[in-house]
Amino acid sequence: MQATANRKTDIIRFLSELEKSSVITPEQSLFASKSIKQKQIAGHPVNQLAQLKLPSAKLRNKVLNAEILSEQFALQHKLPYVRLDPLKIDVDAVTAVMSKAFSTRHHILACEVTHDSVLVAVLEPEVLDWVPGLEQILRKKVQPVIANPETIKRLQRELYTLSRSIKGASGENLQDVKVSNLEQLLEVGNVGELDANDQHVVQIVDWLLQYAFKERASDIHIEPRRDTGNIRLRIDGVLHSVYKLPANISAAVVARFKILGRMDVAERRKPLDGRIKTKTPDGLEIELRLSTMPTAFGEKLVARIFDPTVLLRDFNQLGLDNKTEKGWLELTRQPTGIVLLTGPTGSGKTTTLYTTLKLLATPQVNVCTIEDPIEMVEPAFNQMQVHHDIGVDFASGVRSLLRQDPDIIMIGEIRDKETAEIAIQASLTGHLVISTLHTNDASSAITRLQDIGVPAYLLNATLLGVMAQRLIRTLCPHCKHAIEPNLEAWEELTVGFELPAPKLMFEPKGCDECRQSGYLGRQGIYELLKVDQGIKKATTQGGEVAPIREQAIKNGMVLLRNSGAQKVAEGKTTIEEVMRVASPNMED
Repeated sequence: MQATANRKTDIIRFLSELEKSSVITPEQSLFASKSIKQKQIAGHPVNQLAQLKLPSAKLRNKVLNAEILSEQFALQHKLPYVRLDPLKIDVDAVTAVMSKAFSTRHHILACEVTHDSVLVAVLEPEVLDWVPGLEQILRKKVQPVIANPETIKRLQRELYTLSRSIKGASGENLQDVKVSNLEQLLEVGNVGELDANDQHVVQIVDWLLQYAFKERASDIHIEPRRDTGNIRLRIDGVLHSVYKLPANISAAVVARFKILGRMDVAERRKPLDGRIKTKTPDGLEIELRLSTMPTAFGEKLVARIFDPTVLLRDFNQLGLDNKTEKGWLELTRQPTGIVLLTGPTGSGKTTTLYTTLKLLATPQVNVCTIEDPIEMVEPAFNQMQVHHDIGVDFASGVRSLLRQDPDIIMIGEIRDKETAEIAIQASLTGHLVISTLHTNDASSAITRLQDIGVPAYLLNATLLGVMAQRLIRTLCPHCKHAIEPNLEAWEELTVGFELPAPKLMFEPKGCDECRQSGYLGRQGIYELLKVDQGIKKATTQGGEVAPIREQAIKNGMVLLRNSGAQKVAEGKTTIEEVMRVASPNMED
């Protein structure tokens, strides 16, 4: 498959071909040629042109980025275009096809290996003199494909570095980290041991962290199995498998995380917590909360990633509509009382809390928090960590905070009667208390507080309101597909809520931008219950959920699923996604 013209692509020829296919205008071609020369932009022609961010003359409302230009480059050379997704590349298989030296010398990267063929991403589609030799060695057909040149170069570095680190770590036999599981007696003396500070292990952890940041992951899971350790990333609420490590290397990687998080490396029999503050290659500081758990095959580790940019987001970006945002701010700007935020783990409560506190923490007020653990360190307010081992729990922590002249107190979670009572005491003595509670919806929060022993008269005297929330996946704007509205499903979603059906609905399609899932990113759906005389009356008369919810709806509360219906009407998500996270059953 040797090319007839063994020549490299240059920017002038690339611009000329783009002009011929009407992707750019002659004026844009001239401008690009001059700009690249004046600014001395180096690199592959695709990436040289991508840096100028020219609008496409052919594709409406599209900027010519590296992926679009790579696709055009593929069309010009009549080769398939692939978007390289590291999550879908088998690192061991592709790095075994060719050496790093061969890959770098010919500016190529194997990206998929089957039993009879190899897909190879190329930078120079007309310089293919290496193909016959590689086909002869592999005894497989080599299919050149085009991909983003910058991605090819980046993955060349990352994949071969990872592969080298895994092989290097596998060859070590240092004594620090033991792999222990319930079946260890069968393997006594045969399991290799690794040092968590070994350079290969350090490189594996560094790659994993950078990779997770780049892929917008919210959690890293390292799960021990009998012979391997599975690494998975949670992206937009869904777990994706990334890599399988040998069991001893997986244990060393967990130990490395524990060292970074200042945890007891020797303690593997009980759950531990820690935190890491790290910096991305772009200079952005990111915090990770670590949690380990002993399992049958060793320690399982989950690292929750907290993106500090959430503190810079406004409520509209979080998904609150104008009415809910206004109501929430009215509650949280009261001088005294209790405001609650409810929802299960992973529903975005922390993000909403921090966004709210950041807004409230002006120089005129003293905002204090007690958390278990501190999720993100924020200089705008004073944060206190729960330490059960020395007797500092939520209740005793709030007592201490009351002596710190606070205006606003945030309690990480109300878990028991003692914490609820001290929160009520704080609100009665002139403080605004904001906290979280684990309930299905806003109305259930009042019943839950009564269940743990808070009298109705104290709730009526202190509780200002409750907001429940969930996170739903939002449709990928690059590929969502318009369909006729499903009126039957719409009626089920909006029962008891007057919202006309939209003329069009959208469904997920799947593209390279969203990893073929059809969804990209998440937003919140909310229901806000404000406590008024009607709610207080329902609370006093038994505190059943149904009468409280009925009264709240009369007062204008929008249920979670109805909040989701508004997102469907706006074309941001689907009925199926809303029903998945806010089913009517949870309100029974």
